[in-house]
Amino acid sequence: MNITKEQLARARVLVVGDAMLDRYWHGAVDRISPEAPVPVVKVDREEERIGAAANVAYNVVTLGAQASFLGVVGDDEPGRRLEALLRETGIATHLKRDPGLRTTVKLRVIGRHQQLLRMDFENEPDHEALASQTEAFVRLLPLHDAVLFSDYGKGGLAHITAMIEAARAAHKAVLVDPKGSDYSRYAGATVITPNRIELQQVVGAWRSDDELRDKARQLRERLRIDVLLVTLGEDGMTLFDAQGDVHVQAQAREVFDVTGAGDTVIATLAALVAAGMTPREALPLANKAGGIVVGKFGTATVSYEELFS
Repeated sequence: MNITKEQLARARVLVVGDAMLDRYWHGAVDRISPEAPVPVVKVDREEERIGAAANVAYNVVTLGAQASFLGVVGDDEPGRRLEALLRETGIATHLKRDPGLRTTVKLRVIGRHQQLLRMDFENEPDHEALASQTEAFVRLLPLHDAVLFSDYGKGGLAHITAMIEAARAAHKAVLVDPKGSDYSRYAGATVITPNRIELQQVVGAWRSDDELRDKARQLRERLRIDVLLVTLGEDGMTLFDAQGDVHVQAQAREVFDVTGAGDTVIATLAALVAAGMTPREALPLANKAGGIVVGKFGTATVSYEELFS
């Protein structure tokens, strides 16, 4: 099944999750500090990008579909900057402000094209901000074809169980990029997309493909999940559903940076499902998108032309 540019343009994805601002400080390194055995970076360029769940929404619009983003930020400079960046990219933005929250910022210091240091600024949103987010979710739900929850474990999805129930009751496809070892909170989702390490934290290690099949089946049955898509890095990805399993090989020509590759995979899957594809039909394209994005630096995205060329 092929999806035209027009079909994709009509597809609407509601992305809910942890908002984050990615900052990069680039500079030259030509000496070691006299104060400590660390390189001195003379910063000559600063860059800001949409991060975490907001980057998932960015991936959806770059592909040519419509995305709305629902998240909680602080009433601070990074929160306002993130909102401005989201609006500039054409994402319908629904940010709830929590005065007690520090908007999550990941600051990376880059010297000679290598990441030398990362600093994280974060804390968790309060109950009132999350309650208003849930109210907004119920209002936005009917306007979308698919819902994508991007969990970065920063506390923005404390009410995910109720939101999944509401989405399934409204007959919407629900896709989840999971975090942590408790997947019971994702019960009833259409698709969950853990990577190998994330799945091992939940079901334990496996020694053979048959053992993985068995663990995947048990997890799907226990949580009433239609599709389990396991991303396996350089080994590609395997999809498990009621029909069995299907594996696709990795397509990366050159791996430059794996940052955000999981974001691209689930965003592509959600956009194609919202446009009318089944997860099984969308799998090869989501895999191709992941292969394209690891050939780019930092949290990157994929266009319709790149994906369907």
